Amino acid sequence: MQNTVTPTHCPYCALQCGMNLAPAADGTVEVSERADFPVNRGALCGKGRTAPAVLASGVRLTTPLVRSPGGALEPAGWEAALDRIAEGLRGTRERYGADAVGVFGGGGLTNEKAYSLGKFARVVLGTSQIDYNGRFCMSSAAAAGSRAFGLDRGLPFPLEDIPRTGCVILVGSNPAETMPPSLRYFTELRENGGTLVVIDPRRTRTAEQADLHLAPRPGTDLALALGLLHLVVAEGRTDERYIRERTVGWEETRAAAMAHWPEYVERITGVPVPRLREAVRLFCEPEHAMVLTARGPEQQSKGTDTVSAWINLVLATGRAGRPLSGYGCLTGQGNGQGGREHGQKADQLPGYRKLTDPGARRHVAEVWGVDPDSLPGPGRSAYELLDALGTDVRALLLMGSNPVVSAPRAAHIEQRIRSLDFLAVCDVVLSETAALADVVLPVTQWAEETGTTTSLEGRVLLRRRAIAPPEGVHSDLYVLHELAARLGVEKGFPTDPEEVFEELRRASAGGPADYSGITYRRLAEENGVFWPCPAEPSADGTPEAGGPVPVGGGGVPDGGGLGDASPDTPATSPGAVAEDPVRTAAPRAGAAVHPGTPRLFLDRFATEDGRARFVPVSHRAIAEEPDEEYPVLLTTGRVVAQYQSGAQTRRVDELNAAAPGPFVELHPRLAERLGAAEGDPVAVVSRRGRAVAPARITTAVRPDTVFMPFHWAGEGRANTLTNPALDPVSRMPEFKACAVRVEAVRP
Repeated sequence: MQNTVTPTHCPYCALQCGMNLAPAADGTVEVSERADFPVNRGALCGKGRTAPAVLASGVRLTTPLVRSPGGALEPAGWEAALDRIAEGLRGTRERYGADAVGVFGGGGLTNEKAYSLGKFARVVLGTSQIDYNGRFCMSSAAAAGSRAFGLDRGLPFPLEDIPRTGCVILVGSNPAETMPPSLRYFTELRENGGTLVVIDPRRTRTAEQADLHLAPRPGTDLALALGLLHLVVAEGRTDERYIRERTVGWEETRAAAMAHWPEYVERITGVPVPRLREAVRLFCEPEHAMVLTARGPEQQSKGTDTVSAWINLVLATGRAGRPLSGYGCLTGQGNGQGGREHGQKADQLPGYRKLTDPGARRHVAEVWGVDPDSLPGPGRSAYELLDALGTDVRALLLMGSNPVVSAPRAAHIEQRIRSLDFLAVCDVVLSETAALADVVLPVTQWAEETGTTTSLEGRVLLRRRAIAPPEGVHSDLYVLHELAARLGVEKGFPTDPEEVFEELRRASAGGPADYSGITYRRLAEENGVFWPCPAEPSADGTPEAGGPVPVGGGGVPDGGGLGDASPDTPATSPGAVAEDPVRTAAPRAGAAVHPGTPRLFLDRFATEDGRARFVPVSHRAIAEEPDEEYPVLLTTGRVVAQYQSGAQTRRVDELNAAAPGPFVELHPRLAERLGAAEGDPVAVVSRRGRAVAPARITTAVRPDTVFMPFHWAGEGRANTLTNPALDPVSRMPEFKACAVRVEAVRP
């Protein structure tokens, strides 16, 4: 067998680490180091190293499953399965209307799949009821970034800038476990003389490496940020010239911050005033500094305001839109960024355009060949859509998500899913959600298909097909093509990912997330291209990989005005691929290829006047404070050996050996009151349900807080407990804080 090496990317988190794949003689796939990719420089975590294990036929689905009259899922042919789905969707639409059919996507879908799924929902089904699990990821940061800067991209600068700044405040993030290859950036920061401040209720593996660790009470990050801004003002550390020249709204924001004096913030957060002052000193003394947030402050019912408070701190000290400084969000899911940019979110069209913008609707409708008035308006957000299942929404097409484990108030959502008239699921494994479906379709995985993803840096990447899928397995694009034809739309849903991407380029042209200057050929030759990357229109108006295009509806001023024009990273070394599926022609001769935009906002922000917006915010309590009946706070998160709902990683022996099941992390004082020893089963009870898991006793967690990872189903399902209270702007549920009681489980 020829040992063909294919350079590609990991299927898991938003780092999208580079790796090489090669088929082995025994039929498996081998992973090897790919040192040329600058993000991870060859390093991989355990999930990345073992990712090929899920490709095995004994682990993944290889044939469609259709529920029989007797209630069991039984093997079926593709034609029969697709006919059954088309019948279920058509019948529901005819009986109850288009919005009775819902679509739920995933942050792991490629850009091509996400784009096609959004188009399918709006053009074929005519439904407004589409959203995706990325709503549970960084929607609060996206909302806050958009209202402050006029544009949301996870990181507005590349990861390589982190070691060269002076201080990083890392809020509610544990990259040592959630994206281990990124930890070296923070290690290099400290080696270069910079400082790391970690804000987390737990003393995580990341917090152990910090110069300063602040452990606030869960749900009080907003008060903490306001207290730091108060001290910045009181100590005269604001950058008045920057505020005057590059921002608006400072007076109202300053007044709101001054109402949060340090002693008041200490009472709310539990963080002593001297440590607040030390954080301000570490952040303000260097010339450059950054604030990076993650799910901790974002997964709250006030997550958007919390992130706005941290952005206000960055703006007040003159750090945003300057080299080696700024605010960024550490996106979680592999394509959480691209997944929302191109149409999976309830309120957005491709190119990160607003669905309510008439110009955006005209532009996208023209690309799709439909009447703009035929496009439905915004629908429900993710939790609201799931909560409506079985009532307003009677049928659901679900791709690449497992809400039975990942949704808040999960027992209720499981019941809503069970109450559907019809459920179709496309997945690579029989997840807990897929097991409830009427039809399950086995679809191709990362190594079996070519497609693009967009990393947390806004770097668009080409993930190449390395092996053929098993016989009887088709791609999600094939599924949408076949379903569209059965539902009366014969054209517009190609199965070739490159053909889909070419249409995506046209649909995104002129939008905030402009991909029109990016081609498969470029991505094959470069280590990714940062958006926005506009293209020069040819004589017939088709985008070509050249200069900027005029901004259309929903766009941002002058693509080149948002950042620098420094060249992208060097091209990949030639000769690494034996068989490359990329076929796109190179840009036309003489065209000045846009280099992409690694760093945003250096000249102006993406607002009408080019200025950033301060947003005045004030502290408010979490939706569910502890009381006599539920006296403890629960917070949730991840462990290094598992990923998201665990649908894939729980099928890998090596990962299960490292993290075999759920646990409850509790402080020794709480354990003593319960009479619980290490490993004893304990029950965590909230107003929504009960979860049982072994006790893990540690001083790394606050005495008033317990922690549970959320990767497992069954009686240890953490999301049975979590609160679906929604942020009013982002519609993010409050995963990170709810009131519980803890009970010892007696034999």
